[in-house]
Amino acid sequence: MSLNPEAAARVARVLGEALPYIRRFAGKTVVVKYGGNAMIDPDLKSGFARDIALMKLVGFNPVVVHGGGPQIGKVLERVGKQTEFIKGMRVTDEETMDVVEMVLGGLVNKEIVNLINQHGGRAVGLTGKDGNLISARKLALVEDETDLGLVGEVAEIDPHIVERLEADDFIPVIAPIGVGADGRSYNINADLVAGRIASVLGAEKLMLLTNTPGVLDADGNLLTGLTPDQVRELIETQVIHGGMLPKIECALDAVASGVRAAHIVDGRVENAVLLELFTDAGVGTLIRRTDDDAKPAANNPEPA
Repeated sequence: MSLNPEAAARVARVLGEALPYIRRFAGKTVVVKYGGNAMIDPDLKSGFARDIALMKLVGFNPVVVHGGGPQIGKVLERVGKQTEFIKGMRVTDEETMDVVEMVLGGLVNKEIVNLINQHGGRAVGLTGKDGNLISARKLALVEDETDLGLVGEVAEIDPHIVERLEADDFIPVIAPIGVGADGRSYNINADLVAGRIASVLGAEKLMLLTNTPGVLDADGNLLTGLTPDQVRELIETQVIHGGMLPKIECALDAVASGVRAAHIVDGRVENAVLLELFTDAGVGTLIRRTDDDAKPAANNPEPA
């Protein structure tokens, strides 16, 4: 079926707008943290997988790091295991960790891999235990000595397995499970893992999918482009607060560690990843290290 002239013109505009971004970022690594509604809604899941496959097809090197909190919660509920949260983190005993590994490293990871492959990609699923990718240490809430069990933080990233997969044109899909020096598995926050992997890989971009439009100002308006100094001012004035703070701090750490730009993206929007990467407007907040990391203007598609 042929397009009518108006639809054809719209498609042509979209393709023309995308071309400078494709040309500028070809061969660059983009780390995408996948979570929230985008992991639950069937249409959004399919759209995300298609976006990732297309990114690889046009020359990007996408690396996916995923969460899976709601999926873990459902399985724990089915087996009658009670879950306790402290400061937003799941207290993880040995039995809970077994479920976390089964859900994140198995069910969720392989579903994402399968969806990307169905859309023409070549995805490979990993946990941080594969190839010693993520070395972990136990996370302690020092202020009140709360024991979270097998909740960890990243001690070190060994990127060799990811770099090898990228070089062979595979798409790594990573579950945020690390291994400690004692050989025990640790459940690690996916945002933190994505940020550290982006830093170690020297990624061009870190994209964090959320269930919010992005960073909002005091009046509730979306802020589309920010520098780290502007972000810190918003934190100091408590415009950025609550659940957005950990993602923002992850983004700031990544940018400070060499990632050229971090994006807080509304994962509830269909094709959010492509819209943020390939259009001038985008669908989230861009935090850029320097002015030349800003989205290229339509009349100046190749900034220095």
